[in-house]
Amino acid sequence: MTLALTREVSPSFASCELTHLDREPIDVARAMLQHRRYEGCLVELGCDLLRLPAELACPDAVFVEDCAVVLDELAVITRPGAESRRGETESLARALRPFRPLGVVEAPSTLDGGDVLRVGRTLFVGLSSRTSPDGVAALERLVGPFGYRVVGVTLDGCLHLKSAVTLVAEGTLLVNPRWIDLGPFGGLERLEVDPAEPHAANALRIGDAVVFPAAWERTRRRLEQRGIEVCPVDVSEIAKAEGGVTCCSLVFDVTPAG
Repeated sequence: MTLALTREVSPSFASCELTHLDREPIDVARAMLQHRRYEGCLVELGCDLLRLPAELACPDAVFVEDCAVVLDELAVITRPGAESRRGETESLARALRPFRPLGVVEAPSTLDGGDVLRVGRTLFVGLSSRTSPDGVAALERLVGPFGYRVVGVTLDGCLHLKSAVTLVAEGTLLVNPRWIDLGPFGGLERLEVDPAEPHAANALRIGDAVVFPAAWERTRRRLEQRGIEVCPVDVSEIAKAEGGVTCCSLVFDVTPAG
């Protein structure tokens, strides 16, 4: 069984953290509707949904990906780089505890899950404004005993590694080459976003399909030309908070009880 853990959009969502985008008015009610439709896409692609209630005091808590890295053997509870987000981890840890043993990134290290891209037994980790070199080392200490390799990646101009690169098919990455050093990804096939759509590299792979923002039509055509099934979703209000389709869920396999 594939579980998709999500969290409802907070009424305080419009007060989100911003790093690379100018603040625009956010229609929170519309963001909530878009998020529900996003969840519907996850269910359509075969996921069972576990929805957590909103964290009223945490505007960014809908972005559950940043607070945990869920692997087959354990879940790593991160220490987000934005201080305002560190209150999100406790409730997420409680939700994950029935499914995985937990490891924890400790202070002063910082690590956002949006900076962690898993490809097989390799974890590529973006060195961003939210993830410190100490955070990369802390993750390596936690996952190394399970046979994972951790590789740091330099990025520039975007919030997280997964803003610039995601896995869209076996051995194939969707990338914006202007935002990251592609050297560490040697040996993997790369599909570039349309140059007119720099934010289009964030896609969520589920099985043989990807959840993908409906706004990026040119890059969507590139994916479909590669034979990749695309489930388009409107996340325009969520994008105003520097969110993408990977940010809003943690997707992992579980064994049903009994």
